[in-house]
Amino acid sequence: MKPLTQVSGAACPLGLAGVDTDQLIPARFMKRPRSEGYGGFLLHDLRRDDAGVEKPDFPLNRPAWRGAEIMVARRNFGSGSSREAAVYALADHGVRVVLAPTFGDIFASNAVKNGLLPAVLDEADIEDLLAALTATPDLPVSVDLAEQTVAWGNRAVTFAIDPVWREQLLNGWDDIDVTRSFAGEIARFKSADAVARVWARPMSED
Repeated sequence: MKPLTQVSGAACPLGLAGVDTDQLIPARFMKRPRSEGYGGFLLHDLRRDDAGVEKPDFPLNRPAWRGAEIMVARRNFGSGSSREAAVYALADHGVRVVLAPTFGDIFASNAVKNGLLPAVLDEADIEDLLAALTATPDLPVSVDLAEQTVAWGNRAVTFAIDPVWREQLLNGWDDIDVTRSFAGEIARFKSADAVARVWARPMSED
């Protein structure tokens, strides 16, 4: 994965609560291979009318936010089923950070595994940021994972993230890389255990 340290620029004020994984990518679009890209299906049924035409007033369709790498939402973002394709749709669309007061647990885990930051902000801070972006669509927002801060205008607030997830994103690590980061400790344990429990060594090591 590509390391994530800072993301700055436009932020899309999605402003919706309870956005579930079926809304993020409807199941009917999951038959195609990931290699073809899922970005065009992100929030498809909210972004488009019954004829498939984009709704001009939907935030992701507005020129100021069309290519935003940061998305701002309300509570329970990514709730619902465990489909990893919901994260694929965000990542393929170019989103690298989602800011919300709460996330679906499985969605948040899948997000980190795909290099996307699920940053938990206080609800009041989310509301302030949504109001600021609505008033000033081109307002720059900066997310600093190392410092765990989000800044816009004259405001700077902190966000929460699991420390292991933070380390993974900062280094671009997957779960195997996390295990490898403990290689020294694992080797020392094996050496000590071989002395303490000689009887437990496999016969093939003799």
